[in-house]
This record gives sequence, structure tokens and C-alpha cells, in this order.
Amino acid sequence: MTVSDDDTDHDLLDFMRKAMGLTANPTTSKPEPDTGVLKSAEYIYDNAIDVALDMRSCKEAAETIIKCMEAENFGTQTWDSHILHPHTKDEEQVDFIFVMDLLNFSFWADDPKKPFVVEYNGRNEDGYWSLVASLRRALDEGIPITSPYFWVDRTVCTDALLERLFRPSTGTQIPMLAERIECLREAGEILCEQFNGSFVNCIKEADGSAAALVNLVVDEFPCFRDETTFQGRQVNFYKRAQILVADIWASFNGTSHGTFHDINKITMFADYRIPQILHTLGCLMYSPPLEHTIKDRKPIASGSRYETEIRGCTIHCVELIRREIVKKHPEAKVNAILIDFFLYDTAKEWEVQGKEMIPTHRTRSIWY
Repeated sequence: MTVSDDDTDHDLLDFMRKAMGLTANPTTSKPEPDTGVLKSAEYIYDNAIDVALDMRSCKEAAETIIKCMEAENFGTQTWDSHILHPHTKDEEQVDFIFVMDLLNFSFWADDPKKPFVVEYNGRNEDGYWSLVASLRRALDEGIPITSPYFWVDRTVCTDALLERLFRPSTGTQIPMLAERIECLREAGEILCEQFNGSFVNCIKEADGSAAALVNLVVDEFPCFRDETTFQGRQVNFYKRAQILVADIWASFNGTSHGTFHDINKITMFADYRIPQILHTLGCLMYSPPLEHTIKDRKPIASGSRYETEIRGCTIHCVELIRREIVKKHPEAKVNAILIDFFLYDTAKEWEVQGKEMIPTHRTRSIWY
């Protein structure tokens, strides 16, 4: 029996073709952007030799963290509570955050007793806050440090002026000054030539996607391209690119320039402080050789197995903590960004209180 075209059930045929993947759907939207950071972290964790996680401690930490965050009403508004952060809620704030996170790396001192310190408004600031204080001080002195057009004008923005901008209140100079100046020059040229001198135009190009903005930043700005190879595979960390997006989101409380529909794709920011506190909480465990290396304050090379495992397992650990919180407290408004912010602030508080913790690992790089 021959079936004519008129007898063919075209709807059924079309359904079967789609089910078998034989027909392209013209209405199918392009895949959602992804940074690959979470997948990289899981791969590192699965193949790690010197870093491991204690699952019971992770679950206990999750409960402790969410209870403390809820007790403190910890959220995006906490970003604003830091007096040194900008509060103008406009394009100038975006420009400040960009230069802040462009230079947000490597503040630890070779001698822990002699940190880089900046005096601002009668307070001595160290670590990350020494950078923010330096930028605020520059603006107070009439130096347009948030303008890329200023960074690329070497006749006005000289290396000597930038060195003065980061002058310390003690004898210890800011680490990696030459690398910071290089980042400013490079990023300034890219912003001026491709984005009309403002990071706001990068945000617009990302069209409301945090992951797309991270990818744009690492694609266009080499000094944000925080990648390495582990066990024959490229792995992505994108610490400064992710914290740049997260800071914009938090500073605008998820509105205006900080509106991102996929903000929860951003992971924690793999640096020094979070692995330190996760180790103290019993979540992160090190092999004896690695633990001795950290406790003896021996340098760990950027991109080495030790360093890659610390960073990757830290990201995976915070993700497991986040999942545990969501599982036990589905009503909680929490993501990896807020967990990172909370753990960072807590680690700094514990340091001031003199709580016993393993030292931060010592890796000197522009990535964090």
C-alpha cells in the first residue's frame, strides 16, 4: 500500500524528527553563557592529591554560616556598609569599582609584621582596604584615577605619580607596583579604544548576563585572564573578573548597572582568605607536605599543582556549602558571592581577634 503525501501525518513526523534531534528548531535560543569556573573546580577536586574536603565539616559550616548571616542580616547591603566603598550609585561608581578590581591583587607582605599600610581619614588600612584607601585619597587630591584616559596619558599619569599615589604610611611599599601600572596602562588602552572609555559600555554589551560579562572581561582584558592547566586540561578561575561583576551587583543592590539575571552563576573568588578560614572550619584539608609548606610560609608558585588544588577545591567547597544551605533552608537568599563576602569579613575579624588559623598561602601573582 502506498501512502500519498496527503495521507502523511506531518505533525507526528515533525514531532518524531524533533525528538530524534534531526530537525533544527529555528526558535531555539543560543546557549546561556557559562564561565566554566564551576566545572573547572569540580574537575580539580576530582583529581586533587594534596587537598581534600571533609563533608561533615562542610555541612556543619553551612549551618553555622547561614545562621550567622541571618542573624547579621548579611546581604548586598553589607557591601555599602563599608565606609571606604563608593556610594554614588552612578557611572562614577562603576568606574571606581573597575579600577579597584583591576588592581585588587597581592597585598601580603614578605614580612607579616610589616604589611603595606595606607593612612586615610585618620585610620591605617591594610590588605584590600589599603588599595581602596589609596584610590579614595587620590580622588581627594584631585587625581582622576578612575579615568582610563588618565591612565593612558603617560605625560600626566607618570610612573612616578602612580608610585606616589600608592605611598605607604610605613616603610613597606605596595607589592607588584610595576605590574599594577602595567594593568592600568593595558586596560586603559582597551577601554578607550573599544568601549568609549567606560566599563559601563561593557556592562551594556553583556545584556544583563553576569556570566557573559565575566567572559567579555577575560576575552578583552588579558590581565583578567586567570587560567592555567591542570592534569592536561585548561581550568578557569577568573577571580578578579568575577569579583568585579559581583561588586557591581552588590554595590547597586542588584539594580541599575548591577542588574544580572544569572548572578548565581558567579562562584566564590579563589584567593588567600577563604581557603584559610575553610581550613580553620575543618572543611578544607591539606596533605602533610602542603600543610607544612603553608605553615612554614614557603612560596607556592602561581599555576603549580599545590596552588591550583587549593583554589579549585576552595571553589568546589563553597559550592557544596551553598547547596547544603539551599537544601536545608530553601527560603534563604544566598549565593556563592554572599558566602564569600561573609567568610572574607569573618576571616579578617578573626585575624584582628588573634584567633589561631593556618597562615594564608604565599603565592605572588596578579590573579589574586
